[in-house]
Amino acid sequence: MTEQQRAPLSRRQLAYRTTALTTAVAALALAAPTATAAPPPGPAAPPGPAVPTAATGGLDRYYHQRLDWRSCVLGPGDEEGRALQKAGARCADVTVPLDYADPGGRTLTVAVSRIKATDTRRRVGPLLLNNGGPGGATLDAPPAARAAMKDVGARYDIIGMDPRFVGRSTPLDCGWNMGTTLFSAGAGRAGFDRQVALQKRAADACRATNAAVLPHISTRNTARDMDVIRGALGDRKLSYLGYSYGTYLGTVYAQMFPRRYDRMVLDGAIDTPRYQPRILRGAEDENERALAAWASWAAARHGTYGLGRTRAGVLATIDRVVRASARAPLTVGTGSQKYRVDDSHVPFLLVEGLADDTDGTRAGLAATVATLARAAAGRPAPLPQNLAEILRFAVTGEGSHYGSVQTAILCGDVAAPRDPERYWRDIRRSRRDHPLFGPLTNNIGPCAFWERPRERPTRVRHATPALLVAATGDPRTPYDGSVALRHRLRGSALITLEGADRHGVYGEYGNTCVDDEVNAYLATGVLPEGDRTCVR
Repeated sequence: MTEQQRAPLSRRQLAYRTTALTTAVAALALAAPTATAAPPPGPAAPPGPAVPTAATGGLDRYYHQRLDWRSCVLGPGDEEGRALQKAGARCADVTVPLDYADPGGRTLTVAVSRIKATDTRRRVGPLLLNNGGPGGATLDAPPAARAAMKDVGARYDIIGMDPRFVGRSTPLDCGWNMGTTLFSAGAGRAGFDRQVALQKRAADACRATNAAVLPHISTRNTARDMDVIRGALGDRKLSYLGYSYGTYLGTVYAQMFPRRYDRMVLDGAIDTPRYQPRILRGAEDENERALAAWASWAAARHGTYGLGRTRAGVLATIDRVVRASARAPLTVGTGSQKYRVDDSHVPFLLVEGLADDTDGTRAGLAATVATLARAAAGRPAPLPQNLAEILRFAVTGEGSHYGSVQTAILCGDVAAPRDPERYWRDIRRSRRDHPLFGPLTNNIGPCAFWERPRERPTRVRHATPALLVAATGDPRTPYDGSVALRHRLRGSALITLEGADRHGVYGEYGNTCVDDEVNAYLATGVLPEGDRTCVR
């Protein structure tokens, strides 16, 4: 089962997809397949007007390649492919260079899907999607985007893309038995020291198996791939819809190729200077506030979950769980689905349930906390389905591919501090105000032991008309980051959703005001006159 097929997990959990848990002291499996080379591009299409030769610098064979559109169904068990086929999508592989400085060298394939425009008379062009991550697959996204866009969707070729090394594209896997490297440092120095050793082993494992490709895994190279896709589609410009990390990718593309995008929607934005390997750093207040709001919700349903009759009572239950997991790992599940969860994992389980304030997601978090509370009290703790799938994904290595790519992108984009003591000082400082989430957001990761990025982080230098969307209570990418990016991207506009603790709004949260504003922009290409506010 691939990461994107695990339906109970949200689509855009950023590092932000920190749903996966693992045992912090588990040994890393070092044997992993390296990324494989793709065949050279097929016969070139006749040169078209999409890309001036002077702008592509030896990349013409990529920009002008002929795409072989075919069924998206890979086999009888391919649910993703069947859903795409039902929506009328077709799939293709786009060939791109591993190293854009060496276009005649090794190549990769990037998997794309397309639902073609049906209103061809008023066709706008391609709309490329990215659902976040980093490292998240988006090949399956066009049907949902087409539905969210309503009538205006018929005017676009809607393009899903698995970025380089993601999903159906040329793969990367470091052979980890975990789906993420984003853990909490736990209660004390011993837990942090275990994290240092674990994260170094993770970096060493990736370098041992994939050293040749790691320097070429970055957001800037993904943006270059996007422009090759645009050229291969035969269009002068592309439009873009990105969520979460996808907002950073869209911003990077707009700075690298400022004349090659048309309409751009950025939902749940990351302000470019704040993007870093410790990508949740700075979101402690928002997560604590979202946790308190969830605790009030759970208290009102004490008869169902038994977590406490008041907000304070529910938060006290969480505190007991954290303290118990710090003394000894909690045993959850039975039989073949039995797992051990310690204090490096518990904050992840909480963060997983805080990116959405709808009843369904809140109920899932309540079931998780109830399970952990039973385990902390020494009682049998059967696993709810969602928690079982998260843990299986993490501790059996099902998520190794996803975690490997996410880490490689983060480390390839921005250099991380090298000295473990720097992280320990940050953890100690943050623990005073944020005892639960501070050791998570400030913890060390593999990037401390990674090679330095080959390129500097992208800076915003061009006016970038775009439509930003943000909820005031977003626990993943805090609202003030969207406000900052809105001012950084000159000529842009911001739609604010007040009163929602939600990461990713357009087309997913069911807010008619937000959806109508975005669809009006996609229909006309005209940004609102001034920022707009919608209410939950």
